[in-house]
Amino acid sequence: MTDELADIGVNLSDKRFANDLDDVLQRAQDAGVRWQLVTGTNLESSQRAVALSAAHTNLFATAGLHPHEARHFCPDMLSSLAALAKDDAVRAVGETGLDFNRDFSPRPAQENAFAAQLGLAVAVQKPVFLHQRDAHERFLPILKEYRDQLPGAVVHCFTGSKEELFAYLDMDCHIGITGWLCDERRGEPLRKLVHNIPDHRLLVETDSPYLIPRDLPHKPPVKGRNEPALLPWIVQQLAVCRDDTPAAVAGYTYRNSCELFSITPQQGAV
Repeated sequence: MTDELADIGVNLSDKRFANDLDDVLQRAQDAGVRWQLVTGTNLESSQRAVALSAAHTNLFATAGLHPHEARHFCPDMLSSLAALAKDDAVRAVGETGLDFNRDFSPRPAQENAFAAQLGLAVAVQKPVFLHQRDAHERFLPILKEYRDQLPGAVVHCFTGSKEELFAYLDMDCHIGITGWLCDERRGEPLRKLVHNIPDHRLLVETDSPYLIPRDLPHKPPVKGRNEPALLPWIVQQLAVCRDDTPAAVAGYTYRNSCELFSITPQQGAV
């Protein structure tokens, strides 16, 4: 696939990319991935995401605290994230939200950190990069309180129900789809849902190095590791589920990504 693509969720600061990041970026470029949004999940990874963005013209960053890390949230951390969020490299606040599946942080702490980061996104007028797992009933009202004041929102790595999908679409959220779609064990419900996402609300992402597509027709560059160069395969599978062409899906997801994160074609070029 030579169409322009944007990977809106990559964890390039993960240690699994430490030894071959330049090769990873080159493979992504060769595969048509014009730019990537590097996910910040705590203060340190957000700082690394900004540093990576400073070093590479086609990388951008998010800054935020993942719900797994919410037990560490405090006013000083919010101040530090606020300073980062003002950097031009940062195009969204997050990854933030609620995760009641694993409960790595107490639920009240998650809710407090989530609301505070939504408030930060309102203050800096940047979109939010959202995580929700098994917490829809609490996630939705908290998001709804801030949604009208936010310039945009994407529910990252969506794997939820039809009810959840339509609730987010009703709130004018974008929906991020990953290689979860390519998992024959768990991805079938999502495969049946994605045709309901309007063209102008769909985004694609790898969530590298996680969620490697299980139905890849070839071996990945590094065994067991997902990377942005594999995004075209996700787009192809998504196109099948939507009864569309890969070129069409690539086209509108790229435009949507540039619009949501305020990235011009010139910025996305190397």
